[in-house]
Order: sequence, then structure tokens, then C-alpha cells
Amino acid sequence: MRIVSICPSNTEMLYLLGLGEQVIGLDDHSDWPREWQHLPRVGPDLTIDMDKVEALQPDLVVASLSVPGMEKNVEALTARNLPHIVLNPSRIADIPADIRELGEATGREKEAEQLASRFVEKVESIRQATSRVTYRPKLYWEWWPNPIYTPGRENWLTDVSEIAGGVNIFADYPVDNVKATREMVLERNPDHICVVWCGIELKRIKPAMITERPEWQEAAAIRNNRVHLLEEGLYCRPSPRLLDGLEHLVQLIHPHLAIPD
Repeated sequence: MRIVSICPSNTEMLYLLGLGEQVIGLDDHSDWPREWQHLPRVGPDLTIDMDKVEALQPDLVVASLSVPGMEKNVEALTARNLPHIVLNPSRIADIPADIRELGEATGREKEAEQLASRFVEKVESIRQATSRVTYRPKLYWEWWPNPIYTPGRENWLTDVSEIAGGVNIFADYPVDNVKATREMVLERNPDHICVVWCGIELKRIKPAMITERPEWQEAAAIRNNRVHLLEEGLYCRPSPRLLDGLEHLVQLIHPHLAIPD
């Protein structure tokens, strides 16, 4: 099977299913695993070059709707009659189902069941460990700085916040993404600010970009030096790598809590 992935989270799941010899092309933002960085690229995940995809003669294109704007990729795949599946995770509970669907599409049902089961077990293990905490800090996640975009209730980072023993301050918005303002963030006064700018390398983000915002000088997270610049690949992608991000988040907000292996 010749497989093309046009979304980083899909690429990560394909790798974890052991499909290295079958993946022949990736979107530009797929940066994990390192072993696949030599593969042909077909453009950014929001503006995939379908001519390049078609030229690779794939047996399967793994598409996604995890980011607004990806719909046009699916429309183009359909219009060209390219064989594809579309994953559409929004909550953390959707990820095991996506793993199983990918396993069925690629003939890796057994591996997918094992991977999905491990994911569920690890999430539950962390949830049990944090269920005993009495202090649940308020977390502000920043997808993008200007204009501000932050996850709402229908997003896996709300689940990640809760499982880690915290609360997403915009979880009362019944949507996946919230267009907010600095004033809205200050009003909710987060205890921690978690910066995960999508598609931006961590080395390009400086703490002062957050801490020197004049509107936030009295915010608890700023005053208590709880601004975290985080690797967006561990938080912005609905794949099993979220577990690594989840464990790191627990260490940040509950540093004395032990997470079982």
C-alpha cells in the first residue's frame, strides 16, 4: 500500500502503527518521526498541493478535519477520486476510534487495537492519579496570539486540562475554538498560561512576548511566573503523543504528584 498523510497527527499514528515502509508522502508540517523527514512533501496541511499528491499515485490518502480550513482538502480528494479516509477528532475520547479506523484502512487492525487500548489505559491511569488533587488551577491555552485563539469545550485540550488536574478557563464556550481578547483572558485570570502556537517552532517564541503584554501585568500567571512555552507537537495534534504532553503538564501544575508508568 502507498500511503500519503496530509496532517501531522495522522503521520504520527501511521508511524506508531508500524507503517514506515508504506508511507510515501507527507504534508510540510509533519516533523515527527525524524526517520521520515526525507519523504516527499505535498504542501502545508491547509494548502495541500493535490497535483503532488496525485503524482505519488497513492492507494490511500489519510486526511483530517482537526483544523478549520482542512475541508477543502477533502473536497479536492473527492473531486479527483483519490482513495482516502478522513479523521475528525475533537475530544480526547475520539483518538482511540481514529486509531482503530486507521488500522482497518491499512490492514493493521491488531496493532491498532493494541495502540488504542494502551492509550485509553494511560489516560485513565493519569486521571486516577490526579483525581485526588484538591487544587485545580485555571489554565489558559494560546493557540495563536493575534488575534487570540484558544480552545473551547469541544477540544481535546479541555480534556487534557481536566485529566491533568486543571481547568481550561474557556471550557464554558461550547465550541472547539474561541476567538478571544486579552481582556477576556485577564477577566478569567488564569493561574497558568500555556503557549502552544500552532506551526511555530519553540525557539521562535520568547517569554517576553507574553509576559510584557501590558493588559496582563496583574494576571496571576504573570505575577507568579507561570508562563509555559510548550512544544506544540505535544498538544496541538490529536495523536497518542498527547500522552507525553499530558504527563509534562501534570509535572508543571502538580509537581509533587507521581504518575505511574
